Amino acid sequence: MGMKIAPSLLAANFSNLQADMEMINRSEADWLHLDIMDGVFVPNISFGFPVLKHVARLCRKPLDVHLMIVSPEKFIPEVKALGAYMMNVHYEACPHLHRVVQQIKEAGMKAGVTLNPATPVMLLADIIRDVDMVLLMSVNPGFGGQQFIPHTLDKVRELRALIGRTGSKALIEVDGGVNDDTAPQLVAAGADVLVAGSHVFKASNPEETIRSLKSL
Repeated sequence: MGMKIAPSLLAANFSNLQADMEMINRSEADWLHLDIMDGVFVPNISFGFPVLKHVARLCRKPLDVHLMIVSPEKFIPEVKALGAYMMNVHYEACPHLHRVVQQIKEAGMKAGVTLNPATPVMLLADIIRDVDMVLLMSVNPGFGGQQFIPHTLDKVRELRALIGRTGSKALIEVDGGVNDDTAPQLVAAGADVLVAGSHVFKASNPEETIRSLKSL
C-alpha cells in the first residue's frame, strides 16, 4: 500500500471552494480531510454540515471526517449522510469509546480514533483491534498552520509497534505541520496517511505538492 495523502479543507480558499475541489479531484489526493470544530472541545469553530453538503457534492474523493467536538456520536447520521468514508472521533471526547466505534461501523463507515498531542498511545491498547485508523495530532487541534511537535515521531513508532503486537489492521494518520521536512520523517516512522493543509493549499502548485508527498 502506498502513502495516502488527505489534503485538509481547513486550509482551502473558502471564497472559491469550487476551484479548490476541482483541483483536489484532478490531483492524486486519496481523501479529503474535513475538520469539524465546535468551539467547545477546541478553541475554534470551522464549518458545519450546510457547507459540507456542498463540498461533498463537489468532491469526488472519499471524505475523511474528523470531529473535534464533544459528543461526536450525536452526529453519526449527519456524517453518514455526507457519504463519508471515515469518521474520526477524539479519544478525549468519548468516555464510551468502544460504543461510539461500534455505532460508526454499524452506520457503514470506517471508524477512526484521534489522539491529542498529550494523550499517550498506550491508552488505545484495548480498542486498537476495533478501529480502522488512528489519527495522531502533531499539533494541538483547533487551528491550521501550526508548528509540528517533534515527539509525534516517537508516538508514530510506538503506535506502529502496538499495531504489530496486536495484529490490528489500523492505519496511522498524522495531522499537523506536515511539510517537505516532516513528511519523510513521518513516513520513515511508520505513518500510512498524511493530512496536509497549508502545505498543499498555499503551494504555488498544489497538485505537484500532493504528487510529491505521495511519492515518499
